Amino acid sequence: MPADTNPAGDIFGGWLMSQMDLAAGNVAARVSRGRAATIAVDEMEFHKPVQVGDEVSLYARVLKIGRSSMRIEVRAWHRPRCQEWTEQVTRGVFTFVAIDENGKPRPVPRQDEA
Repeated sequence: MPADTNPAGDIFGGWLMSQMDLAAGNVAARVSRGRAATIAVDEMEFHKPVQVGDEVSLYARVLKIGRSSMRIEVRAWHRPRCQEWTEQVTRGVFTFVAIDENGKPRPVPRQDEA
């Protein structure tokens, strides 16, 4: 939306980054089967601008699972409003830590555990 633009009229990179963090957070919560917190953004690459009205799609995948941490890559693609083609516009790697009800790190359950 227009309120999410930078002075050049493109979508503000911080807005896109926050959407990517939300996507990574959904994956982290599912993998850790509970609460998880962002502790780092290890990489962020902005390849192309996103225009107001573009459709943005986010794709996230787990890169690595540690004892309590998860590294998750998110790629953002856009489709211009009146077009059929898409292209990648942004890529980032987010690190999350699984946390308990007191906000303390907890182990990520092994993937073979029910």
